[in-house]
Amino acid sequence: MRLNVARFAMVAGALAILPLASGCARVRAHQGYVVDNLLVDSIQPGVDNRESVERTLGRPSFAGQFNSSEWYYVARDTRQLAFSKPKPVDQTVLRVRFDAAGNVVAVDKTGVDLVAKISPEGDKTPTLGRERGFFEEIFGNIGAVGAAGAGAGAGAGAGGGAAGGPGPNGS
Repeated sequence: MRLNVARFAMVAGALAILPLASGCARVRAHQGYVVDNLLVDSIQPGVDNRESVERTLGRPSFAGQFNSSEWYYVARDTRQLAFSKPKPVDQTVLRVRFDAAGNVVAVDKTGVDLVAKISPEGDKTPTLGRERGFFEEIFGNIGAVGAAGAGAGAGAGAGGGAAGGPGPNGS
């Protein structure tokens, strides 16, 4: 009887730990376009146009922001362990460029080698310039409003600026 109780306790303990251990499993994820190399290789400059590219590859992930004659197809595979940040394992960016008539000019493909890793410093972004304290931020401009040489309105008489032109409201 005592052996059965010990065995039951061991099995119950193992079953209780099992859900906790499953949280340490690696999670793989895919985001974006599913790249089919056969379809990508079938796009040929000078032969295909916007409509044929859309029929072959589907709608792009996004079009170029500054140049609408570029389409981008983005795919990314990530790996994550438990609650850590996902890390890119593989990334493919396919860029299809078109001329003014809508014909394919070039097809470029890049990988994970162009992924940039940035590491911000704490919760603030370092900037150039003065470092002002709390009280300097609050009380630093007292007396500066309307002081000589402090900007528009300083030294301006009624009805216009120092050069005799109209004031900021046009009077």
